[in-house]
Amino acid sequence: MNIKGLNRRNKSGKSQQDSPPSLGRLSIILTQTLEQIINELGDSPDLKIRHLKVGEDSSVSVAALYLSGLVQKEVVDEFIVGSLVGVTSEMINEKVPASGSLIEFILNRTLEIGDAVIQEDWKEVLLAILSGETVILIDGYASAIVCGTQGGETRSVTEPSSQLVVRGPKDSFVESLATNISLIRRRLKTPNLRLEYMKIGEVSHTYVGMLFIKGIVDEKLVNEVRERLNEIQIDAILESGYIEELIQDKTFTPFPTINNSERPDVAASNLLEGRVVLVIDGTPFILILPAVFTQFFQSSSDYAERFDISILMLFIRYISFIILILGPSIYIALTTFHYEMIPTTLLINLLSQRENVPFPAFVEAIVMEGAFEIIREAGVRMPRAVGQTVSVVGALILGQAVVEAGIITPVMVIVVALTGIASFAIPSYNMAIAGRLIRFAFLIFAGMFGFYGITLGLIILVAHMNSLRSFGIPYLSPIVPLSVKRQKDTFLRLPMWTHSVDQSSTQGKRRNSPEGEKINASHPENLAPVIEDKADDTGRQKKGALDEG
Repeated sequence: MNIKGLNRRNKSGKSQQDSPPSLGRLSIILTQTLEQIINELGDSPDLKIRHLKVGEDSSVSVAALYLSGLVQKEVVDEFIVGSLVGVTSEMINEKVPASGSLIEFILNRTLEIGDAVIQEDWKEVLLAILSGETVILIDGYASAIVCGTQGGETRSVTEPSSQLVVRGPKDSFVESLATNISLIRRRLKTPNLRLEYMKIGEVSHTYVGMLFIKGIVDEKLVNEVRERLNEIQIDAILESGYIEELIQDKTFTPFPTINNSERPDVAASNLLEGRVVLVIDGTPFILILPAVFTQFFQSSSDYAERFDISILMLFIRYISFIILILGPSIYIALTTFHYEMIPTTLLINLLSQRENVPFPAFVEAIVMEGAFEIIREAGVRMPRAVGQTVSVVGALILGQAVVEAGIITPVMVIVVALTGIASFAIPSYNMAIAGRLIRFAFLIFAGMFGFYGITLGLIILVAHMNSLRSFGIPYLSPIVPLSVKRQKDTFLRLPMWTHSVDQSSTQGKRRNSPEGEKINASHPENLAPVIEDKADDTGRQKKGALDEG
């Protein structure tokens, strides 16, 4: 795949929508246009051409073109071909002069389909055919009627596969852009929900829908997202991860700065919080931006359960993340450098276990963590019927075998198993992956310097996280900078009535704010993410420059 330019930006500053120029207008000779389309598509066998003669005297030749498998054939047969066959010579002689032309008459008075437009550009007509639309060509006219007949086999709406909840909606996004947008609109029946379409990819021409709620979202955020999307120069977009990597603020970081989800209720709740949602055709995962660190520990079921239960679940998730990144490293530091911190009875037990083990604790941890990652990856790639069983059995057999062979201590097996289980308690898969990567860095620090190395690693980690931005929003917001009013679902999930009262009072304050008053991320009235002006954000790297890590 060709990405033009190391900086992912068109150096000339010209957006994708402005280039390249069209290939020309259509020919007025029907046979010539059909031959050109056939040659352009390589005489593809799935290109279907329905030749028709309009009127009893067969005075006008018409052709309907579509790709089988991409259209709803019933719609084509009934509402397009059926409509054209019903045109008589009498209708043409009497009503065409009033309509101005035959093509206008067919579009406005004949076709029984709602989505139909006249298109004169050759490239757009060809793209319409490749997108599953039906094109009507009329002999003697250098334009075509493009009818929206997209269809074909698509996956039905099912339960989410990666973001399961005990209580809450059970539907999930699919690979159809129209279906995904409809799932969001069913939850947000407001005229302020705005939708913008754009095509990205010089070969794939993938449709991307940008959704936001006018009046809640910050307009500077919308403009920034739109600008970054227009500057993408790439051959194809096959998954939302392509766009995520091309528009994120910082590349060299283990932490995700753009959230993703396959749940429509998560998309709707983030839209209500003032975020922008990107829906990409061909993938069930949408992008949510901007994203902050605490957002990845929140689940859609937090507001489906009682607030006290949700507080406990939030607490467990944060503790699990700490265990994930620090569990093995703390064990290495204690057993390698800081024996005096271990109770005497436990220390004697640990030393007796290590008596016949030839490797230090650091090597033990690296071997076991590497083996656990291999088993986890193998379980994902194996067939679903046997993958989970093989993963569990393989882990049990491997753990028992290495202990009996005297290669690994039993306590190390327990520590690695607890770390692996803790990674599954984090709702966001990409944040769990970030924790798994950071865990190995802390293993090295602990193996070299003990708790001093762990402390040094935590300082570097916090400093790095504090330097991150997601579309101008500090990654550690609302912790740093501190915003008291936005702490209601950060570490604690307060009752719903506290949010309702605060939202109504805050919206009133913002409506009465003076025109042009800047509300930054630390402002007490800020509920929705607000992006700073580029001139004020000196810390964020300007898009287009290479990230320096």
